[in-house]
Amino acid sequence: MPAVTLRVNGESHTVNVDDLEMPLLYVLHEDLKLNGPKFGCGLGQCGACTVLLDGEPIRSCITPASDASGKNVLTIDGLATAAGPHPIQTAFVGEQAVQCGYCLSGVILYGMTTVDKNPNATEAEILKGMDGILCRCCTHSRMVAAIKRYQQEKRA
Repeated sequence: MPAVTLRVNGESHTVNVDDLEMPLLYVLHEDLKLNGPKFGCGLGQCGACTVLLDGEPIRSCITPASDASGKNVLTIDGLATAAGPHPIQTAFVGEQAVQCGYCLSGVILYGMTTVDKNPNATEAEILKGMDGILCRCCTHSRMVAAIKRYQQEKRA
């Protein structure tokens, strides 16, 4: 059985996989017991499975675990702790931008990287960063407000 060594949320893990093409999402859920990224569509279309791979948002349901070998994986689970939430998480709470939370991994990680890469991102650029995240809870306006709040607090 092949093994893959991953650095997830700052910790190194060696995991035996049945197949080197096994999706990263399965390893995160089944082997590392991380529940932040969600299985949504399994086709890389909804964004619920989003993680950061060396700082770039990717869809972990279609990314082979072997592609993450030797790279840094950050999940929403590793962004912060309940005692010390990340500023974007605080902004989402402050704007009451969470409803069911299923898509939240994608929204937060795409929103955060959009602002971190471009601190002066316009609302249109923020929306483009969220493009492809499917949310059915109808809290898009609050999510955008939370990302903009994060952006403003980051500037301060």
